[in-house]
Amino acid sequence: MNIQGEVAEGYEAVRDAFVRNFEVLGDRGAAVAVYRDGRRVVDLWGGTHDADGTDPWTAGTAQVVRSATKGVAAVVPLLLHQRGLLDLDAPVGDYWPEFKAGGKEGALVRDLLAHRAGVPALDVPLTPEQAADGLSGARAVAAQRPFWEPGTQHGYHAQTFGWLLSELVLRVTGASLGSWLSQEVTGPRGLDFWIGLPQEVAESGRVGRVGAVEPPQTAGTLRTRPRRNVSEAYADPDSLTRRAFAAITPLADENAPAYRAAELPASAGIGTARALAGLYASLLGDTEDGPRLFTPETTALAGTELSSGPDRVLVVNTRFGPGHMLHSPASPMLSPTSFGHPGRGGSLALADPESGTAFGYVTNALAPSVTADPRAQSLLRALRTAL
Repeated sequence: MNIQGEVAEGYEAVRDAFVRNFEVLGDRGAAVAVYRDGRRVVDLWGGTHDADGTDPWTAGTAQVVRSATKGVAAVVPLLLHQRGLLDLDAPVGDYWPEFKAGGKEGALVRDLLAHRAGVPALDVPLTPEQAADGLSGARAVAAQRPFWEPGTQHGYHAQTFGWLLSELVLRVTGASLGSWLSQEVTGPRGLDFWIGLPQEVAESGRVGRVGAVEPPQTAGTLRTRPRRNVSEAYADPDSLTRRAFAAITPLADENAPAYRAAELPASAGIGTARALAGLYASLLGDTEDGPRLFTPETTALAGTELSSGPDRVLVVNTRFGPGHMLHSPASPMLSPTSFGHPGRGGSLALADPESGTAFGYVTNALAPSVTADPRAQSLLRALRTAL
């Protein structure tokens, strides 16, 4: 495997783990980046541009990162809160009156961000075309009766989180979440990450094709082997688990131009590992890409636990802050202080305030993992040895 890029002295174990991901764990094309105290110390890529192709992955190759998008999208409401434009303790209905329908008038903004809003699924799923039209998703979640009283339980809003966040940001700013992110966050720092892929980037050929893969037998198992009840929940078409992930039915083609152009903050962000790590680094302090984004108070808020315990959708114990997943046995991160988000199939990005470290991993080989992909976990274990 021809691995490109560089690592700073002391981080060679990360390169070794990255190579092993290709040799043993089934990666086809991937990149990993790490920032430490604002400076990029790992920047590696290798394999193929497309999961089913032969052209090489290059320094600028970007990919769909699925739910790792959620962590990037969550930066927007936290910045709005930091600027005094969004009150996390206010009812969502204060900003979005239609959302009060069906018994959701008590849902607070912090409930929405922490997967406590009670609408992880839809009684009538949306088609991929409806999901991407910028209108149907918000209308559907506003009209949906909650599956539990908002604020009393939590369950992963796998698809609906994107429409909830999009509409909230639109009501507060008058701009779409993807455009606000580009204008205020990623654009000024030169970070190649988009929620809603611009046409000029789509036409540049920089975005690779993702594809489903089965891990090789040598890959072993996840640290948290799914229990029988977890497997049964994913297999049962009537379970809340299946219904949450099937809020868009049939499954969208993640390589389709229309899907990539749509602003879907729950699942369709596209970017590089370098951009993911750079963004999370900016939540911790000044970086080589630009000044600090979050104040120390907002950084602390991002890692504050709002939800923990049994997850009504993922059927394991999970922890969430306001928009980010937090370190737990079901989703191991760098340390107990970490906050970030995995993407189903492999991708992962996070910030770790304890060590001043930010991490981003992107792959085009989408494995059956949900929150703890073996490739990302292998890289994290190697990174811990370097800190």
